[in-house]
Order: sequence, then C-alpha cells, then structure tokens
Amino acid sequence: MFAVIKTGGKQYRVAANDLLKIEKVEGQVGDIVEIGHVLAHGEGENVTFGAPFVDGALVTAEVVEQGKNRTVIAFKKRRRQNSRRKIGHRQLLTTVRIAEILLGGAKPTKKAAAKAEAKAEAKAEAKAEAAPKTEAKPEAAPKKEAKATETAAAPLFKAPKGEPDDLTVIKGIGPVAAGQLNEQGITTFAQIAKLSDKDIAKIDEHMPFSADQITDWREQAKDLAKK
Repeated sequence: MFAVIKTGGKQYRVAANDLLKIEKVEGQVGDIVEIGHVLAHGEGENVTFGAPFVDGALVTAEVVEQGKNRTVIAFKKRRRQNSRRKIGHRQLLTTVRIAEILLGGAKPTKKAAAKAEAKAEAKAEAKAEAAPKTEAKPEAAPKKEAKATETAAAPLFKAPKGEPDDLTVIKGIGPVAAGQLNEQGITTFAQIAKLSDKDIAKIDEHMPFSADQITDWREQAKDLAKK
C-alpha cells in the first residue's frame, strides 16, 4: 500500500518503512508524528484520490533525525555602484521513517498513544516536583495499583517457540504494528496464517487493527508460511 502526502508545501509518495526528509516537524528522535494531509492512497492499480484530501486517512511516521539542509545563496546585483545583496538560507529538515498508513478513521497503534501518554505523565511529574509539596491524597494509591494490574495483563496469544519472523514483510504491517503484534504473542507467518475468525474478532476487539486488515494479513501470511 502507498499514499501521497502533503507536508511543508511539498508532495511525497510513501509506503511503510520508507525513509525521507521533509521540512521540519516538531518532535524528538523516536517520537511518532501524524501527517493528516493524505492526497491519495492505493495498492497496485487501485488508487483512491481525495478532494483535495482523503477523509479518514492518516499517515504516521517515526522521527529519525533533526537536521539542516545545505545552505542556499541568493545573490542579487544591480548596475549601480556597490548595489548588491547576498542572503543565505539553510532549511531545517526532519528525517522520518513511515510507520503506518491508516484508512477509514483508524487510530494509530497503542504504542504511539502510550508514548504520548508517557510524555504527558512525565510533564505532570515535573510540574508536581516544581510545585510545593503537599500531603499525598489517598486516591493516588488505587490509581497506581490499577496501572500495575494493566501492565501485568497477559498477552492475547502464546508465542510459538523458535525464531520470530519479520512481520514487516507483510504489506500493511509497519515496524510499530509488528512490535504491537509481538507484544501480544503473534510472532510468525504460520501463526497469522492459522488465525481463525474468532481469533480475528479477538484481535479486533483488543488491538487497534480492523478485522479487514487482519484478514488481509492472514491471506498474505499463508503464502509466506509456505516459503
């Protein structure tokens, strides 16, 4: 699957795992950024165009590096004595790796959301340390216990023994989605190929992937598992 996105006044054709440089976007290395201006998307000859943007389409990308482009010199001289002007410009660039192409209003993976939540918690803790200390509220303890219980929740499936497969080979599974699947015990092509409709419904309920997406991955995995 590919998409055509617009950012920084330029258009780019991208697919999962593509590495490209775009005009600077705010974010630290490792952050997940969202690009909502999707002009078109498709797979093979089936292409959907927006007017001008596709409703419900979203592209997420991981920030790899923040840097600058080479300096561009603009020199202007008139036919007058000492009438000249020289200006230099060095564009700020962000190197990103495309993580996912989401359609139909699908939300980014929980990993990206968890990362954003962790940042919010870090900011809240920093503010709490800067503010005057007060007595701890009794409600704080149950909240921490609830978080600990959620963290300790068992994965949806039991991972098979042996080396895991590179799930990003399947079209539509980026590195972020592959990590999400691995965390839930899905690690091999053969395991995805054997998913039942009941298993797909279970994944659809607990993970940010639609049943149609998972069904498509299952068909691809059947061919990959034979190799």
